[in-house]
Amino acid sequence: MANNINDNQFKSIRRNSRPISEINVTPFVDVMLVLLVIFMVTAPLLTVGVEVELPKTKSSVIGGSDEPLSISIDAGGVIFIQDTEVKLRSLVARLDAITQENRDIRIFIRGDQSINYGRVLSVMGLIKSAGYRKIALLTRRLDKPSTIVKGDQ
Repeated sequence: MANNINDNQFKSIRRNSRPISEINVTPFVDVMLVLLVIFMVTAPLLTVGVEVELPKTKSSVIGGSDEPLSISIDAGGVIFIQDTEVKLRSLVARLDAITQENRDIRIFIRGDQSINYGRVLSVMGLIKSAGYRKIALLTRRLDKPSTIVKGDQ
């Protein structure tokens, strides 16, 4: 008889209890915090990775809140948009695709100090003739390792 009472109580508890329909967000928050830490650590490493020895000048620093597009020309004269190598003849088409033909985007040109000055000017002239209005040349300040300075705006 004792078993009969316990079975009846168990059946009534099982009938009256509903499934828990709450979402446990603790694992979700844990994953988001881990991703946040990962992105915070890796974000500074995602800067332009083309090795360019910038010339040194005495110029003022450019301010701005939007993220500029960086075009680099290395010591061998090879042109890069961010980290991707491009040919001179396809530079404007690639810029149009990346910027979605937004001519007001800021473009920074980084030219290695050992390359021909004409190479930097040909890239800058090509970008300017395509209608891009905010172009700047990057240099290093004499007293600091790497700084953005005013160019053609």
